[in-house]
Amino acid sequence: MFNYGDVLDLPLIWGGLIALSVFIYVLLDGFDLGCGILFPFAGSDKNRSRIMNSIAPFWDGNETWLVLGGGGLFAAFPVAYGIIMSGLYLPVIFMLFGLIMRGVAFEFRFKSSSMRYVWDSFFFVGSIAAAFFQGVMLGALITGLEASNRLYAGGDFDWLTPFSLLCGVAVIIGYALLGSTWLIIKTEHSLQAWARKVSGWLLTALLVAMVVVTIATYFSYIEALESWFTLSTLVYVAPLPIIAVLVFILMHKDLKTEREYRPFLLTVALFLTGYLGVCAAIFPYIVPYQMTIYEAAAADTSLSFMLVGALIMLPIILSYTAYAYYTFKGKSDHKPMY
Repeated sequence: MFNYGDVLDLPLIWGGLIALSVFIYVLLDGFDLGCGILFPFAGSDKNRSRIMNSIAPFWDGNETWLVLGGGGLFAAFPVAYGIIMSGLYLPVIFMLFGLIMRGVAFEFRFKSSSMRYVWDSFFFVGSIAAAFFQGVMLGALITGLEASNRLYAGGDFDWLTPFSLLCGVAVIIGYALLGSTWLIIKTEHSLQAWARKVSGWLLTALLVAMVVVTIATYFSYIEALESWFTLSTLVYVAPLPIIAVLVFILMHKDLKTEREYRPFLLTVALFLTGYLGVCAAIFPYIVPYQMTIYEAAAADTSLSFMLVGALIMLPIILSYTAYAYYTFKGKSDHKPMY
């Protein structure tokens, strides 16, 4: 039987597929979590309905990428999955509770009148919780997890550090910016003007958050910092801050114009620069500073078999995602969609 592992770097391919799935999830679920974070501040019940309708056709499909990333990690890197899930068990549970609260709010809000404020609260709190604990998990991974004999060796609350909490706040700000620039695309008139104004504030807040996180990384003596300043990594990482500054300047100007799509695309570019910086610092580790993708990978025969399935399913997922966004293009209304 032909083994793709003889000609392909299967752990690297699977590491790339998982990284891509996580990034797509961050962008797609990031803007709808961001809409939930901004939800209580929209000014009126009709505006809140417009915000919810702007993401209603997409939110559950967006979470497909979370399942794909988690499932791919379990299948392709089972040892890493065991260590990461053991170390981050509590924040993962808290994140899932947040996502569940949002799902319940979507189903019940438009069916309720006297208790609509309850479902509004569920939607907001669930969005904040999901975004915050995703940031906490990111901070914990950058800090590193303790492992021994291919098992998690840390404590139940090792993820709870000042640095991880700071990352949680930064992700809330970043997702809120994704949400506000999405609303520029999907809304009009006073709500769109409000979204532009909020985007300007959030852009400044995100710049401050990125600087603070970078400084905190330096003073936390995180091992990733050593990787950033090696020559091989510096070649790839050095242009990223310059690109980020240019994107900030361009976006600041765009928010003062009538452009609708470019502020969102520039926010995506900001996320991409940060994500590439983290990936460059961590690579080739999948359990940061403990286990590389090659040490944690499943057998080549398993990776080869799953790769065939991934090559079939990924175009299908991308196709129905694109079709959904195309079908529900245009401005959102305040009327119930279902």
